[in-house]
Amino acid sequence: MFRHRTPAVALAGIIALSAGGCTTQAKTVRKEPTYQQAAANPLIPANYAAAATLLAQLQNRLASGSPLIIATVVNIDALNRSSTLGRLISEHVSARFSQAGHRMVEMKFRSRVYMARNQGELMLTREIHDIANSHDAQAVVVGTYAQSNELVFVNLKVIQPETNIVLAAHDYALPLDAMTSSMLSTSP
Repeated sequence: MFRHRTPAVALAGIIALSAGGCTTQAKTVRKEPTYQQAAANPLIPANYAAAATLLAQLQNRLASGSPLIIATVVNIDALNRSSTLGRLISEHVSARFSQAGHRMVEMKFRSRVYMARNQGELMLTREIHDIANSHDAQAVVVGTYAQSNELVFVNLKVIQPETNIVLAAHDYALPLDAMTSSMLSTSP
């Protein structure tokens, strides 16, 4: 038999069904990385491998004991800007050079190196030359990065400041995943 329900009973049923639907929806919970996952992250090894390639090319080309300077790795499309990723790459490369026994002068500077837009060759400003001379630096490590839809391309060079001659160069790519993307979007 069919029973007739009052509007209040029907409304209570609808509310109960609606409330039950809300509790069954899955909440998005951010899963935090573990220390093991952090230790296995490939960003540091990728940057260390790039530095190792530069170091191999520089073998017997640098005087022992003379310091080097590293500039912040910058955005190739805006050479006066960098990002967290660019600064971190510079830190990793500098660390690897230090671990290999090179004296790295700690310099936190930007826009000291620029590209001649139409020439495509690396040019050092007078200021870099002066800074290198004041620290008796035999070479400067510089770099750029470019973002595509799927990758971040990185170019690193070691340059002799007196002559602007490239002593070593290396290109590599990083995946444009959530981690690298988040570090590219931050630029204080």
